[in-house]
Amino acid sequence: MAASSLQARFACSRAAFAAPGSARQSSSRTFCAPIAAYSAPALQCRLQKTVAAGSYAGLRKAGVLDAQEKHASLAQQVSNAAPRASSRRSAGVTMSASGEPKKILMMGGTRFIGLYLARLLVKAGHEVTLFTRGKTAVTSQLPGESDADYKEYESKVKHIKGDRSDPELVKSLLEGKGFEVVYDINGREASDAEPILDAIPELDQYIFCSSAGVYLKSDLMPHFESDAGDPKSRHKGKLDTESLLEKRGVKWTSVRPVYIYGPLNYNPVEEWFFQRLKAGRPIPVPGSGMQITQLGHVKDLAEAFVAVLGNPKAIGQVYNISGAKYVTFDGIARACAKAGGFPEPEIVHFNAKDFDFGKKKPFPLRDQHFFTSIEKAEADLGWTPKFDLVGGLKDSYDLDFGRGTQRKEADFSTDDMILEKVGKKKH
Repeated sequence: MAASSLQARFACSRAAFAAPGSARQSSSRTFCAPIAAYSAPALQCRLQKTVAAGSYAGLRKAGVLDAQEKHASLAQQVSNAAPRASSRRSAGVTMSASGEPKKILMMGGTRFIGLYLARLLVKAGHEVTLFTRGKTAVTSQLPGESDADYKEYESKVKHIKGDRSDPELVKSLLEGKGFEVVYDINGREASDAEPILDAIPELDQYIFCSSAGVYLKSDLMPHFESDAGDPKSRHKGKLDTESLLEKRGVKWTSVRPVYIYGPLNYNPVEEWFFQRLKAGRPIPVPGSGMQITQLGHVKDLAEAFVAVLGNPKAIGQVYNISGAKYVTFDGIARACAKAGGFPEPEIVHFNAKDFDFGKKKPFPLRDQHFFTSIEKAEADLGWTPKFDLVGGLKDSYDLDFGRGTQRKEADFSTDDMILEKVGKKKH
């Protein structure tokens, strides 16, 4: 389905969300906390009824925010959050559309997303070469990966050592190697892609990992692929890369994840919550805690990347990729507690404007509504996320943080500032 068709399909269901802390949220204390997660179509359908109301009272009448609604247990929420039934084919492990194995170059592949994606591609029979600086081991066994699966991957994946910040080196290392497909997982600027395109002018497909962070902040949600980009975004380089690929006439596809989570996540998303839950500390959440966002499991993201390979519908297209449900900030805290087997968390709300945190971040997510429609990807790619939120967080906890591993040491200094301000005891 074309992006324009999807835009028309959901145009009437995009509701205006005020920025957290704005005048429109002055009655935020009346919002009930149990709205932990909404399915995308269900939320869009309910929001359609609120457009005429033009207020949060309208949202409550639509059943999205109901001050009188009793707090549903997270167990009930988990039951209601079961994966949606779908007749669409799951991406799974597939060959290219032609059914032939491809000679694939992956820029990156040893840190997070690429770890899972490269394995799917190798398992599907493709010849995969990772291009990295060599500072991280080319192969390492994933949490939960069998010895047999790891040995098979280790024996098949190839490696080129190089620094992509040196364009002449990149060209010399890639020219004449016969690569047919590029997966650019770690490109940030258009200049990162140029030497690759120069070295491999005849590509079957250039698949780029962009970010939903490129979208211009808007009161109209969810974000569609056709939404305006933010020229001041720190991800502007990814927008520039998409423009370059189009300008160069390459058969390209761009994937825009929202917040990614899962085992080995180096960004402090779920780990931030798990650290506080394990320490028995309150969880500081900005504003009302009703800001709505979206998380997607890295394994679902990897399957989406496979699904675009050789797919004629994906050529020249951008796809939002994330989880099937939207979730509130408070809902993430409760979902993490459920996933890790912790008691119901104590959530402390704070106003960030009351503090000077310096360069430290008191919360790992942007303090605003931030979520996307994934309908285009589901329609074009035959892909749908397999992990519900709590199930995905449990997978991350059981295979990573719950085993005693973490990417960064816990820093509770901003938490203590908040707790002191609101009169809570430090733990």
